[in-house]
Amino acid sequence: MTFTTRPTLRGTFGMVSSTHWLASQSAMGVLERGGNAFDAAVAAGFVLHVVEPHLNGPAGEVPAILATATDPTPRVLCGQGPAPAAATVDHFRSLGLDLVPGAGPLAAVVPGAVDAWLLLLRDHGTRTLA
Repeated sequence: MTFTTRPTLRGTFGMVSSTHWLASQSAMGVLERGGNAFDAAVAAGFVLHVVEPHLNGPAGEVPAILATATDPTPRVLCGQGPAPAAATVDHFRSLGLDLVPGAGPLAAVVPGAVDAWLLLLRDHGTRTLA
């Protein structure tokens, strides 16, 4: 017998897991009302923006790997966001830098989390944002 600190979970309808119970409950409610897994993921993501903004906020990222029943090929949704328009090579050189920084405030991107959740809902969900 293998010992684990976590129980084996089983369900016949659906299951949701997240880092906060309110996000999990919201997503499960979406499934119970007829939404699909993508609808539930978006609901959980937006709840996490509120209850755990330090882990998953609107100024964050949404890296996601997804597949559907009709297209089981894994796809990647990169919700990192684009670089700011002013983040040009010339701008960084004018600051005395030879390379674009890999960390810190000068390496920041335009937040892409909200856009990514909305794209996921539009392309794969069955519900609306409202």
